[in-house]
Formats: sequence, C-alpha cells, structure tokens
Amino acid sequence: MIKKKLTAVRDWFEDGLRSLLGQITPDGRIIAILIMLFVFGAGSIYMTVSSIYNMGKKNGQQQMEIEHIKRLELEPGQKADSINHKNKFNYE
Repeated sequence: MIKKKLTAVRDWFEDGLRSLLGQITPDGRIIAILIMLFVFGAGSIYMTVSSIYNMGKKNGQQQMEIEHIKRLELEPGQKADSINHKNKFNYE
C-alpha cells in the first residue's frame, strides 16, 4: 500500500517536471541545469566548510568528548592474570 502511494507521488512529480521542462528550449534546459549545479555545489561546499569550522569550536569539542575506559577493580582474593587458572581444576 505504501509502495503504491510512493509510486503515485513519484509519477505525479515526474509528470509535473516533464510538463514544466517540456516547454523550455534546449538552451534554457542547459542554463537551468547549470544554475542547479552551481546552487547545489555551493550548498555542498558551504556545509562542508561550516562543519570543519564548527569542529574546532567549543560545541564541537563537547560533542566529540571521549572518555577513557575505567580500570576494572578486582576482588582482593582474585589474581589479575587468568592464564594461571587454566591448569588448576577443582573436582569437588
């Protein structure tokens, strides 16, 4: 059901674009494509540069804060090395 609705919306959008762009001359289409290329390219460059710039700010540092792993506290009777336990069997 959702797939049918998405297909219907896509077809409606495609028909609208075809009717709108069908009236433009080939030179006009090239100009429209170049304008969209420059607008989307400028938006992409702006987002990239602003993201890199905001990484060094305080907000960026707070978001990227890394905590070190805390050391596991063992019980007093436990040894830190587990290799020594492999040959000691308790058959009780």
